[in-house]
Amino acid sequence: MKDRPIYLDNHATTPVDPLVLEAMLPYFTENFGNAGSAGHSYGWEAAAAVKQAREAIAQSINAAPEEIIFTSGATESNNLALKGIAEAYFSQGRHIITVQTEHRAVLDPCAYLETLGFEVTYLPVQPDGLLELDFLEKAIRPDTVLVSVMAANNEIGVLQPIDKIGAICHEKNVLFHCDAAQAIAKAPIDVQAQNIDLLSLTAHKIYGPKGIGALYVRRKNPRVNLAAQLHGGGQEREKRSGTLYVPQIVGFGKAVEIALANQPEENERLKHLRDRLWNKLQNIPNCTLNGDFSQRLPHNLNISFADIDGASLLLGLRHTVALSSGSACSSGKPSHVLQAIGRTTAECQASLRFGIGRTSTIADIDQVAIAVQKTVTSLRQMSAD
Repeated sequence: MKDRPIYLDNHATTPVDPLVLEAMLPYFTENFGNAGSAGHSYGWEAAAAVKQAREAIAQSINAAPEEIIFTSGATESNNLALKGIAEAYFSQGRHIITVQTEHRAVLDPCAYLETLGFEVTYLPVQPDGLLELDFLEKAIRPDTVLVSVMAANNEIGVLQPIDKIGAICHEKNVLFHCDAAQAIAKAPIDVQAQNIDLLSLTAHKIYGPKGIGALYVRRKNPRVNLAAQLHGGGQEREKRSGTLYVPQIVGFGKAVEIALANQPEENERLKHLRDRLWNKLQNIPNCTLNGDFSQRLPHNLNISFADIDGASLLLGLRHTVALSSGSACSSGKPSHVLQAIGRTTAECQASLRFGIGRTSTIADIDQVAIAVQKTVTSLRQMSAD
């Protein structure tokens, strides 16, 4: 539909790739078996499809297939990692470290664990959004059981130095959990080289279906213990019970394969479009880039516009471009991420997150830049009158 706005909210979600949908469809109809049914061909077909997807996802992060636990998405993966580790290592320590700019799917489980007697240290970030590694080292204590730091921020796109964070945790014998929902296929992820013990993933950020994710759980050096949070049929090595959603799992595996096959070229294309958009938007007076520019996802821009009412800004752009002022999971509230890097409430509300995607074109970028400039200029003139 040509009249629809240009979609630049790819951090919130992405459209399902047609090849992903094509791979999924048979598992809704002809190959509809339960992957847990081991006594007939319908179950064998489903189990084989799950095995193939599990292998593809494991290979993408340099893990073993048996280290992949399927979940309903990154939120569940984060909850399973944090609560599962807290319960399993309760007798060894009750201290967890995370970062103020994490997704609510990490911060809210941490807040819940505090009600159960855990102590959580929320590390600040620098004005560029990056974690100061000295703060992390000093925060680790003998009773620290887990450090949780996201690979790529979902709002400002900043890439944390997870290889260095993993090395620190490994040296201190502390488990390291990483939320990589935004990073997979956009930034290098290698759980072995980066000393990651638990890794949260989701499909719908990489042109796969919604409702399916995964949690990587290390099995050796060290072997990570994890207390199940869903009990029932004993699926997923008894760490996450429930009938496996075979079509979604197949779609996840296919989305990973497609994304990784095109990763170098696509990331360069996205970076070119991002830089083009930023170069054009810099012509607008009093606009500020949020987050470090070099250590950043290739498809992300987050910009604050001074002297603008945020609601009016989004309203003025709604027919031209679909984007957001922050996380899709905390709409309407001032961004805790932007507040953590020093932005005021007004600046938070007058910020736009641009998430460029696979279908974005140069013409799209140029049209969006013109629309943003016109809208900002118009709103400033109205407020000055």
